[in-house]
Amino acid sequence: MPLTSAQVELLRAIADGQTLKSHRDLEGHKEYRLHTLDGQSAFVAWEDASALQSAGLIDSNKKFPAATYWLTDSGRAQLA
Repeated sequence: MPLTSAQVELLRAIADGQTLKSHRDLEGHKEYRLHTLDGQSAFVAWEDASALQSAGLIDSNKKFPAATYWLTDSGRAQLA
């Protein structure tokens, strides 16, 4: 699967120590945010995070209300 530049940047950010989280509210709406090491966060398009998860490049702990994502072995290989 060819990755978009935004998806590659997201993989690199996770590899560099930033934290991708999906935040859910009580109605089930999900928002992806990338948290930097200095405590700031930025919105991540759900299409990018969802595509990386579907491709097996990232996985999560599936927690509610905020799941944390990490690179899989396939995700690390994609960056190499």
